[in-house]
Amino acid sequence: MAREIGPKCRQCRTEQTKLFLKGERCHTAKCPINKKAGKPGKEPRARSKKMTDYGVQLREKQKLKRTYGMLEKQFKLTFNEADRQTGKTGENLIVLLERRLDNMVFRLHYGTSRSQARQLVSHGHILVNGKRVTIPSYRVKVGDEIKVVEASQKMIVIKESLKEYTKSGVPAWLDLDADAMKGKVLAFPRRSEVTETTVINEQLIVELYSR
Repeated sequence: MAREIGPKCRQCRTEQTKLFLKGERCHTAKCPINKKAGKPGKEPRARSKKMTDYGVQLREKQKLKRTYGMLEKQFKLTFNEADRQTGKTGENLIVLLERRLDNMVFRLHYGTSRSQARQLVSHGHILVNGKRVTIPSYRVKVGDEIKVVEASQKMIVIKESLKEYTKSGVPAWLDLDADAMKGKVLAFPRRSEVTETTVINEQLIVELYSR
C-alpha cells in the first residue's frame, strides 16, 4: 500500500498551518509549528515572493491531500469521482474523503490520528457490518456499523485513544458506543460540519484541476 512517508510535522510547517497529522501532540505546546517560524529549510529567505495563482491553488490541494494522508494519484481519482456527481464538486470531494474508512476510524476515536487509524484498518483490527475490512480507502455508507474486532479491544492504543471521546464526543453524523467499541454512520456530513477543513478553500482545488 503506497503512503506518504517522512516527518509529519515538516508537512505542517511547509503548509504553514496545523494539519493535525500526529494526533494529541498537535494540540500541545510540543507542536513544532508553535515553536518554529517559517517553512523548513536551512535559512529563511530575506524576502518572500508573492505567490502566483497556481501556487495558491497548489497549496490548497496539498493541504487537503496531506490532511487525509493521500498520494496524488488516489487524490486525483477521488476528485474525478466528485466531479461526476451532482452538486458542487468541492463539497462532494470533502464528503468523499470523510467517507473513507480510515477517516471514520479516526472520527470514532479508535486512533489518535488518521495515520494510526489507517494502520488499524490495514492490520485487520476493524469490522464493517461484522466483516473484517483491511482497505483504508473503503467507502462507508449510511447505516454501516464500524466496530473494533473483539480480540483487539484490549489494545492499549485503542483504549487510550477512546479517552478523547469523553472530552470531545463524535461528530453529529456518527454514533458511538464507547464501551462496546462500536460506532454507526448516521448520515453523510455537510460541508459546514467538517470544521477541521474550514481553513481550506476547496474551490481553489477545483480551479487547479480545471486548468
